[in-house]
Amino acid sequence: MHNSNKVKYSIMIVDDNPDMIEFLEDALSDRYYIIKASDGMEAIHYLDDSPIDLIVSDVMMPLVDGFELCKQVKEDVQLQHIPFIMLTAKNTLKAKIEGLEHGADVYLEKPFLPDLLLAHIDSLFRNRQHIRFHYNHSPARTVPNHNIENPGSDFLNKLNLFITEHMGLRTLCVDHLAACMHISRPTLFRRIKLLSSLSPKELINMARLKKGAELLLQSSHKIYEISNMVGFSSPSHFVRNFIREFGISPKTYRRNQLTKRASSKNPF
Repeated sequence: MHNSNKVKYSIMIVDDNPDMIEFLEDALSDRYYIIKASDGMEAIHYLDDSPIDLIVSDVMMPLVDGFELCKQVKEDVQLQHIPFIMLTAKNTLKAKIEGLEHGADVYLEKPFLPDLLLAHIDSLFRNRQHIRFHYNHSPARTVPNHNIENPGSDFLNKLNLFITEHMGLRTLCVDHLAACMHISRPTLFRRIKLLSSLSPKELINMARLKKGAELLLQSSHKIYEISNMVGFSSPSHFVRNFIREFGISPKTYRRNQLTKRASSKNPF
């Protein structure tokens, strides 16, 4: 499946074999922007400075091998959202288990067909698109839970927690989020856009709406009280935003959900 997203994803190829790098670049460069690194150490330097959407890495490399590179990526809250495909000539079950234990999303044995690699890459990006769509369009869902298909959830969870703790502050802005995550504004914009299809401002607004939806079901507060609690400038602003995002008014959403809850408890 060809990647139809308007954004051209960037893929970093990490391998100490120039022939393999050339082979992978030929296979991927038509669809993706390619960044090349000859070992894990060089890859880490690139990750500090360049936005990377996916990593394809060999295992056996000098200085920092593929296992260690994957481990460092998956343990870093700023990087762990990046899908990691591990390539290796080791075809033993032990090596495969080790790769997955280090956090690799895909473990691919050499030799392999380019179409197989492209299929894995498309699948990883497609899964992330599905997660984003569900998150953005469901009032009852908060930031997605951590799982193998959503390695960026820790980053979003931390952001969501910060927003939730400060959403009563109407002046909450992008600068606050960047400071919370200890990253620059441009990096914050790109990472949030990649993981949720939202801008930071839209993420704040969505978090407020989702918290509002939660309060509608878990409290007896009036709509104007909830609007104030989640940081909207007025009840009408809250209602307009809720309808625009979820296609239903807060009042109707509360009534429908409470009716469903009551009927499930009393089926007869």
